[in-house]
Amino acid sequence: MAPALGLDPLRFATTAASYAVDAWQRNVLYSDIRRQRGNQYRDHLQEQAPNVLDFAAESVMSGLDLPRPVNYGLMRIIPDGQSAPDPRMRPFIVVDPRAGHGPGIGGFKPDSEVGAALKAGHPCYFVGFLPDPVPGQTVEDVMRAEAAFVRKVAELHPQAIGKPCVVGNCQAGWQVLMTAAVWPELFGPIILAGAPLSYWAGKNPMRYAGGLLGGSWLTAMTGDLGDGRFDGAWLVQNFESLDPANTLWSKQYNLYANVDSEGPRYLGFEKYWGGHVFLEAGEMQYIVDNLFIGNKLATAELCTSDGVRIDLRNIRSPIVVFCSYGDNITPPPQALGWITDLYRDDDDVIGHDQTIVFATHDSIGHLGIFVSGSVGRKEHREFAANIDLIDLLPAGLYRAEVEECPADRACTHDGDDPYLMRIRRSGIEEVRAIVKPDAASERRFAAAARVSEINLALYRSLLQPAMQRLSTPASAHWLQALHPLRIGYEWWSDRHPLAPLVAQVAQQVRRNRHAIDADNPFLQAQEALSQAMDYWLDRYRDQRDALYAATFDAIYGSPLIQALAGRSTPDDSPARPHPGDSPEHCAYIAAEQARILADIDRGGPKEAFVRAMIHIFQQRGEADERHFRYAWEFARSHHQRLGGSKPEMAAFRTLVRRQALLMRHDAQAALAAIPALLAAVPADLVHGAAEFIAELATRGDALSQPEQSSLQHVLALFESQGGRGKRATKAAGATRQRASRPMASKPVKATPKPKSSQGTGRKRPPGDRA
Repeated sequence: MAPALGLDPLRFATTAASYAVDAWQRNVLYSDIRRQRGNQYRDHLQEQAPNVLDFAAESVMSGLDLPRPVNYGLMRIIPDGQSAPDPRMRPFIVVDPRAGHGPGIGGFKPDSEVGAALKAGHPCYFVGFLPDPVPGQTVEDVMRAEAAFVRKVAELHPQAIGKPCVVGNCQAGWQVLMTAAVWPELFGPIILAGAPLSYWAGKNPMRYAGGLLGGSWLTAMTGDLGDGRFDGAWLVQNFESLDPANTLWSKQYNLYANVDSEGPRYLGFEKYWGGHVFLEAGEMQYIVDNLFIGNKLATAELCTSDGVRIDLRNIRSPIVVFCSYGDNITPPPQALGWITDLYRDDDDVIGHDQTIVFATHDSIGHLGIFVSGSVGRKEHREFAANIDLIDLLPAGLYRAEVEECPADRACTHDGDDPYLMRIRRSGIEEVRAIVKPDAASERRFAAAARVSEINLALYRSLLQPAMQRLSTPASAHWLQALHPLRIGYEWWSDRHPLAPLVAQVAQQVRRNRHAIDADNPFLQAQEALSQAMDYWLDRYRDQRDALYAATFDAIYGSPLIQALAGRSTPDDSPARPHPGDSPEHCAYIAAEQARILADIDRGGPKEAFVRAMIHIFQQRGEADERHFRYAWEFARSHHQRLGGSKPEMAAFRTLVRRQALLMRHDAQAALAAIPALLAAVPADLVHGAAEFIAELATRGDALSQPEQSSLQHVLALFESQGGRGKRATKAAGATRQRASRPMASKPVKATPKPKSSQGTGRKRPPGDRA
C-alpha cells in the first residue's frame, strides 16, 4: 500500500490530512478526559469515606468506636434486585489492602469478589478504611478490629451454615492470616488473593528494594518528615516503577488510541489508582521491618503485645491461595513460600490439621486478580459457589483447577455455571517446585535484614531527633502536596485557566468526530511506533532489574557484609531455621495419634460411608465439585436413617476430617473395621448405601481399573454381613455399567438447610504462646 500511496500525491495528501484531523481530534478528547480525571481526583478527596465500590453499602461497625480505635470500618453490601442473599449461607467478608490506595478494589466491578459472592447467594460484607489513620494505631490494633468485625458478622447470621468466609486481598491477606492465627475460632475458610507472605521468595525486583536502599531507615525518615504519617503515594510510585512501559507510555497511549470508547474505563481505574491514603508511621515501620525486609511472619517469629505467638500453623480453617504468574507484585513464590517455610513435609501439614488449597493463573496481572471480569466470572465464582465444599476437605495440601464444564454433563444443580472446579491432592514437593527455595539467596536477604537493623539504629540515634524537630504539620502538608504522583493529578483540572476552552472544543469535536479507518498507513505507523516504545521500555526494565539483582547479590553476598551480619563464609546453615514444634504441640500430636488408634473400631454407618469414599478417591487423587455436592446431599437425606440427627456442616466437616486422618494413619485397619461398623444396621439401608457409593463414585470421569477394584472392594465390605453377597455382586455389576456412561444429570441441591451456624469448632492445640 505504501508504494502506491507514494506514487499518488493527491491520495497521499488526502490520507495525511485525514490522519492529521483525526490526530488533532484525539488530542483534544484525550486532554478533556485527563481534565475530567483531575476533577474526579479532587472530588474524591473531598469525600468523607472515599471508596470505589460498585455496590451500595451501609455501615455496620466503625473501628473508631473500639477500645483501641482504628480507621477501619465494616460495611454490609446491599444486594440489588437481581441477587437476594440466602440467610442460611455463610457470609463473605472482603478485606481490601491499605497499600497506598483507597478501599473498594474487591468490589470495583460487578464481576469481582463481592459480585461473585452475591451471585452465589452469600450475604456479603466489606472492610474498608478512612484515608487518615488514627494517631498511634498499630498493626495489632487493626488485627483486633478485624477479629471484632468477623465476630460481629457471625452474630448477625445465626442461621448460617458455617463461620464467615474472609477474603484478604494483597496486603490485607497477611493481616487476615495474622488475625486468624491468634483467633482461629472465629474464622471459616480464608481466601488469599495476590497476598504476599514470603517476601524473600521468587525473582520479582521489588524484593531487592529494601536492601539496595540500605534498609528501613528511609521508611522511618519518610514517616518523620510526614509528621508521623507515611504517605501511601510512595508505595504507589514503587508499584508504577515496576512496569515503566505501562506507566510512561501504554496507559496513556491506550487512552489516546481508543479515545472514543476508553474514557469511562480509564476514569474508573484512575479513581482507584489516584486515591492515595496514609498509614501511621509506626504501622509502616512494623510492616517493613517485620515483613518486607525481616520476613518474620512465615517462620512464626512475631508475637503480640500480650505474648501470643503469631504462628500460621494455628489456623484451623481451610486456606485458599490464589495467585498468578502474570503478577509482578506478588508472584506465586511469594504467595506460596510460607508453606515451604513452615512445613517440612506432607505429614507436617496433616499433623498441624491444616487444609491448604492453592490455585494459579497463567497470565493475569496483580490488579486483575481482584477486578478482572474473566477472573470474577471464573475463579472467584467457583470459590464462592464451592466454599462449603472446600470447608469439608480433610487436612492436607490440594490444588484447585477451574475448567470449562463438559458440554454433555450438568456441573451444578441449577445448570447455569459454565465452569467446573476440580480439586486434587498435592504436596510439599509440588509447592517447592513453584517456590524454588534458595538457601544462598536467603543468606543474602538475612544479611540485608541485619544491615537494615544497624542502619535504622544509627538513624534513630543520630538523625531522627533532628528530623522530628524540623517536621511540622505544615511542612508535612507541602511535602505531600508536592509528591510527583499528586502533581500529576492536580495540575490539570477545571482549576487550570485553559480548562474551559478545552472542554468547549471537546464538545464540538464529539459532535463532528471523524475517526479514520484502521488501514490508514499513518495510523499503522503510529501503532508501530507505540509497539517500539513498549519494546524498548520493556528492555530497559529487564536490564534495570537484572542490574538490581546483580548489585544486591554482590553487596550482600560478599564475605565482608556476611561477616558484619554475623555469618562466616564456611557457615552454610539455613538463614532462617525452621520454626519447629513446641513440646506442648509434640504432646498434642502424640495424644492425637493415640486417639486415632482408639477410633479405628468406633463409629457406625456414617463413619463407614466416609471411609469408603475416601478410599475410592484416594485412588483417583482428585474429585470435582459434583462429588462433594452429592456426598453432602447423601449426608442430609440419609444421616437420620443411618442413626444420626439432622447433620450440620460443622459436624459433617469434623466427621470427614476425622475419618481422613484414620485412613491416612492405617487405611487397611480402617477399612477392615467397616463390617463391624455396619453390623447393627438394617440390611436394606446397607444395600442402599452401597448403591449410593457406586453411583457417587461413577459421577464424573470413567473409573480406571484400580479405581474399579477399590470400589468393588468397598462394596464387598458393605455387603459382607448377614449373607448379602448376592447384593454385592449385583451392585458391582451395575457399577461397571455406570462407569462406561457419562454422569447422570440428576439435579442436586447444593445448599443444605442448616439448623444453626454454631458448629463444633476445633480447639487450638496447646503451645501457641511464645
